[in-house]
Amino acid sequence: MSRAYAPYSGFPVGAAALAADGRTVTGCNVENAAYGVALCAECGLISDLVAGGGGRLTAFTCCGRDGERLMPCGRCRQLLWEHGGPDLLVDTPSGIRPMSEVLPDAFGAEDLARLGRPSGGDHQEEEAN
Repeated sequence: MSRAYAPYSGFPVGAAALAADGRTVTGCNVENAAYGVALCAECGLISDLVAGGGGRLTAFTCCGRDGERLMPCGRCRQLLWEHGGPDLLVDTPSGIRPMSEVLPDAFGAEDLARLGRPSGGDHQEEEAN
């Protein structure tokens, strides 16, 4: 949170998560004068995870300037689902909850597979290499 770039809103946000392999990944919000293209802290965290070799998230938290817990926005809940799944533990303002409660009935790779579409996963990792 202390590294956030939030000159427009004045609302710095930081995020941290544990990956299944023991790494800690972090992120902070990065605003832009075009407002709509700002990046949430969770976006930076997922980028850190992927850039560091990928893997699955097991626990996640997000806070604002005063250390108060913040709830991820809808877009970020989807990102967290994609990289942590239903069992990802999320530190919410109302306590620790599994991602399956934070984003019930989430849309995921299995939905794409059911529709006969590529679901990413290994294909994306191969392209990155």
